Amino acid sequence: MKAFTYERATSPAAAAAAVAARPGAKFIAGGTNLLDLMKLEIEAPVHLVDVNTLSLDKIEPTDSGGLRIGALVRNTDLAADPRVRRDYGVLTRAIVAGASGQLRNKATTAGNLLQRTRCPYFYDTNQPCNKRKPGSGCAAIGGYSRQLGIIGTSDACIATYPGDMAVAMRVLDATVETVQPSGATRRIPITDFHRLWGDTPHIDTNLQPGELITAVTLPKPVGGTHIYHKVRDRASYAYALVSVAAIVQRDGSGHVAIGGIAPKPWRVEAAEAALPQGAKAVTPRLLAGARPTKDNSFKVPLVERTLAAVLAQAKDAA
Repeated sequence: MKAFTYERATSPAAAAAAVAARPGAKFIAGGTNLLDLMKLEIEAPVHLVDVNTLSLDKIEPTDSGGLRIGALVRNTDLAADPRVRRDYGVLTRAIVAGASGQLRNKATTAGNLLQRTRCPYFYDTNQPCNKRKPGSGCAAIGGYSRQLGIIGTSDACIATYPGDMAVAMRVLDATVETVQPSGATRRIPITDFHRLWGDTPHIDTNLQPGELITAVTLPKPVGGTHIYHKVRDRASYAYALVSVAAIVQRDGSGHVAIGGIAPKPWRVEAAEAALPQGAKAVTPRLLAGARPTKDNSFKVPLVERTLAAVLAQAKDAA
């Protein structure tokens, strides 16, 4: 790990200004992803701004009937909150499906959204990787790609977003609140938060330099049956090959987002109109334009089968 300087933030705006003022500076909270990357020298921040002392660890009701989740709310606390369990069950299920209990105790809401790719070539500093070193190439293209993306990828990168929580946030139509170095605030719909790779896979989100997440807001609950189903190689502590976050109403209508297949949680609202007709009707619209590799072409039928299992579970629950 390379040497770095450190400070504790006194306010969200001051934290944003401190990171913006030092090229190569980073925020740190739970550190569950950043510290790993620093140990491997994939990330080498020159300065760390600790935001743990900021008052961003509350879950509060909004005037519109939803919830405002502070950026520093730990994953364990978010999943266990009675309001989340009652009204946003898909979020609780997604969080519990991720990582381990020890990591969930440290990981924050904002940090979970910001975690970087888990492509094995990204972690192997002997291999070319456009995310790690822009313009160096992508060893995954033409390499072993079983766990990697089938849609929304590009000729520069085929890595997938690894998280679970954001898939549930996407199906819930969450909004990310931020503060900029100037002190100005903005609200980013979760659909616009993560980027598709294009020619710049080293840029994961649409945050500006120094911009700090302060909260995530959830809209008023919509009811229905909430399901998160994750298909992985082992029963725990593994990333999704395919995951499905769904909210299904009694008439079969609803919302669905897919994890494990794209650079961001994958949702195609136009495909959801076909949900009452079943997974076979939804999947071709959901995966239109997919570009699987020979190693991960199995993900196409796996999406359909996993979605079919989720819809059957929702029907039984109803």
